Amino acid sequence: MKKVLFIVEAMGGGVFTYIVDMANELSKKYDVYVAYGLRKQTPSNYRQYFNESVHLIYVKNFTRSINLRRDIKAFNEIKEIQKTINPDVIHLHSSKAGILGRVAFRNLGTPVFYTPHGYSFLMKNTSKVKRAIYYLLEKICANLTGKTIACSYGEYLIAKKLNKKATYVSNGINIKEIDSLLKNKKIEMNRKMVFGTLGRISNQKNPSLFNKIAKSFPNYTFKWIGDGEQRNLLTSSNIQVTGWLNRKDALNELASTDVFLLPSLWEGLPMSLLEAMYLKKVCIVSNIEGNNDVIKNGENGFVCSSINDYISIIKELRNDYCIDKNEIVENAYCNILNKYNTNVMFKKYSRIYELGDSF
Repeated sequence: MKKVLFIVEAMGGGVFTYIVDMANELSKKYDVYVAYGLRKQTPSNYRQYFNESVHLIYVKNFTRSINLRRDIKAFNEIKEIQKTINPDVIHLHSSKAGILGRVAFRNLGTPVFYTPHGYSFLMKNTSKVKRAIYYLLEKICANLTGKTIACSYGEYLIAKKLNKKATYVSNGINIKEIDSLLKNKKIEMNRKMVFGTLGRISNQKNPSLFNKIAKSFPNYTFKWIGDGEQRNLLTSSNIQVTGWLNRKDALNELASTDVFLLPSLWEGLPMSLLEAMYLKKVCIVSNIEGNNDVIKNGENGFVCSSINDYISIIKELRNDYCIDKNEIVENAYCNILNKYNTNVMFKKYSRIYELGDSF
């Protein structure tokens, strides 16, 4: 049985869900190891999310921000982990692991893959200087070793500008797990529409715009499922903030909404969007890579470039004769069944792992 080593610093939010789903699915065919760091939003019982056959290895010096002393220690940790396990495939996830890993494993002779989950140089909450540095680091590392497996078509187009050794496997969700967690869920009928989003309340998710949209519709309930450092920006009285929840409770909250809003400033391919599509929510998203790779305006959801777009679409949604909501949510649901799920992901990743450096 081939050994596959995942290395991931960003074990929180959508990346955590992705790692759990893929590690568990791949463990049916491979001997899977996950070397990881912890974040504030990592569930306290995170080990219970993984199959018993998945080997978890804590990298104690992984940090989200740049910290030269700890980054060097983390670099040495992952090198030691690689030597101990001697994997047949190494798959790096997110920027920190991607940079350290591609330096550590250059000229190793083992196939190395890297999935950015949203390039750090696209972050709008950092200075132009920092973004330029992040871009330079990604450019250098892309030419050191390994091949990039983007998590969306939009991310793939960006990856190709750094190095042509790239492909993509669109993110997907574990349908069976969601069905199991929500099997007894009952949706309240005959009430006003509830608008929601799911994720960390951070600059990336654009809480200030979410707040403006909520203020524009004071008679409707808006729900932010999650928590974060920019919670203070959600000042509108009709916004409910749930705080951090376990996965089952978070999905239950999402299932209780009618419209999913995702006004993000940047994304890889958001898992919460795919979950909302599967749960047959009307999805209204920002016009950025990741979002617009999945949502086609007027077909399976709506894509917005300004607050006026959000307001206009929501006003139309209130009138059942303006938009065929049933057709839109059914189209989105079918997209998940046919394309954006872990079964499809597993087949594509398995093929890549088997081909190794020759894909």
